[in-house]
Amino acid sequence: MTILKTNCLILVLSIFCIPAIAQLKNKSALEEEFMDMGLGIFIHWSMDSQLGSVISHSMVGASEEYINKYMNELPKTFYPDKFDPDEWARLFKITGAEYVVFTTKHHNGFCMWDTKTTDFNIMNTPYGKDITGMLFKSLRKYGLKVGVYFSPEDFSFLHQQGQLISRKRKGSQVTDNPELLEYDKRQLDELFNNYGHIDMAFFDSFSKKPLVQWVHEKYPDILITRGEMQTPEQKIPDGAMPGPWETCMTMGTQWQYKPTNENYKSGTDIINKLIEIRAKGGNFLMNVGPKPNGEIAIEQEERLRELGLWMFVNDEGIKEVRPMSGIVKDGDLWFTQNQHKNAVYVFITDQKDWFKGFRRNFILKNLKATPETTISVIGQNDLVVEYWPENIPESRFIQHDKVLEISISRAHRLYNDKIWPNAVVVKLTNVEIIK
Repeated sequence: MTILKTNCLILVLSIFCIPAIAQLKNKSALEEEFMDMGLGIFIHWSMDSQLGSVISHSMVGASEEYINKYMNELPKTFYPDKFDPDEWARLFKITGAEYVVFTTKHHNGFCMWDTKTTDFNIMNTPYGKDITGMLFKSLRKYGLKVGVYFSPEDFSFLHQQGQLISRKRKGSQVTDNPELLEYDKRQLDELFNNYGHIDMAFFDSFSKKPLVQWVHEKYPDILITRGEMQTPEQKIPDGAMPGPWETCMTMGTQWQYKPTNENYKSGTDIINKLIEIRAKGGNFLMNVGPKPNGEIAIEQEERLRELGLWMFVNDEGIKEVRPMSGIVKDGDLWFTQNQHKNAVYVFITDQKDWFKGFRRNFILKNLKATPETTISVIGQNDLVVEYWPENIPESRFIQHDKVLEISISRAHRLYNDKIWPNAVVVKLTNVEIIK
């Protein structure tokens, strides 16, 4: 009789027990839209850009004297009088980027917006203007989506609590510091309610789940990148990854402006990294570290404009594409595909001294032509080579027994010296993919 009662009790509990709360996720439509974008601009900028140091992290392990100078003296000299948000937005637009993610608050806790939660913010500097509000307005003006970088970790808040500043000690994360969690929520309420629609949020901390779930519940139309998807930092995965993901990477060795001892990637290297990331199904979040006066350093602007020229010609192969059925590359050739256009894009990289009007042939082992196949070079009409009227630069292909041969003339004049160092993109339609 006792056994029977016990079994009945278990049955009743199993029927009426409240199930565990399901974890909220990004809306699938927002993720698909994100995967279509391809390229974003990351901005790391805080008041310690005046020092040319690593952003925020110099506070960890620093003496109390350093911390006091950092928090009380540095804001007094932060005066980015050359900051022109429209100029930034125009430059980012020309790169072909679709979205911009701005460091509203990095780990140091300094807020780049007019916050009521702390005096450690941009309004208490000689500049005294709401940089976040100005930038977000300009980004939208030029059709760029707005992303918020926000650090749930906050060194200034920990310091006020009397804690040792660190990222991996008890109390440094929102999961074991309830007061910090509520503080972060108040700040995010300001950002998400006072600055128009925020398209995406990037949460940079070791523990962030409670904050992510809170955002999903209260602001379900904001896409969460770091915190909900893979965001490799300074590296590209070895192969294609399913679903949305995003590689974030610096132009040089540092996220924030580094005036000396910096080693920048070339424009070609940046373009090739974008190609590789898109061939593997990810987005590229390319970082910019503005100078303390608000200007984009010329070394960074140069690379952004080289990327911009290439994207102006070739963005069709970068946006609204997915990996080519698991086939990422073949030698120096990378692939993406647009299923809506029934098109495959072949990125021809690492071609030295490809002079305008000269023809080169390439072998494709993973594609097969059909009677409906067409071929073209993105950005050129395949009809004329400037000053060389007898040269007909028509793109051609021959289907051999086991390989597809394409014959390409680089006819588009983009540089005065007529030599183009960056990838040429070929569009093939109605081809079969051979795995």
